[in-house]
Amino acid sequence: QVQVVESGGDLVQAGGSLRLSCAASGSIFSINAMGWYQQAPGKQRELVAAITGGGSTNYADSVKGRFTISRDRAMNTAYLQMTSLQPEDTAVYSCAAGFGIIRSSMSSSNQYAYWGQGTQVTVSS
Repeated sequence: QVQVVESGGDLVQAGGSLRLSCAASGSIFSINAMGWYQQAPGKQRELVAAITGGGSTNYADSVKGRFTISRDRAMNTAYLQMTSLQPEDTAVYSCAAGFGIIRSSMSSSNQYAYWGQGTQVTVSS
């Protein structure tokens, strides 16, 4: 089993920055991809960014150039550096971890077996 815990969510003004962290524990040796998803009220959960153990990344178009995903080499911690935050970025951000994920599927939420509870990011205008 793998446990995933997010942290770093906060209330920030538009134009500000936040760094989210995702810590995975347990049987992490098999994890080869981690992703960040956002879910705003009344909306479906959407990919923000994903990263594989090899360092390949994928981003939603809405965050390209503003957000950066990274991970440590052991794939037990992932980060999401968010800059130039806008009110439309307001959402619950959840971290996901998975194993056996191929690069072409890294953006699909159904590929991830382990999910955290989420952390709230609120951007005020």
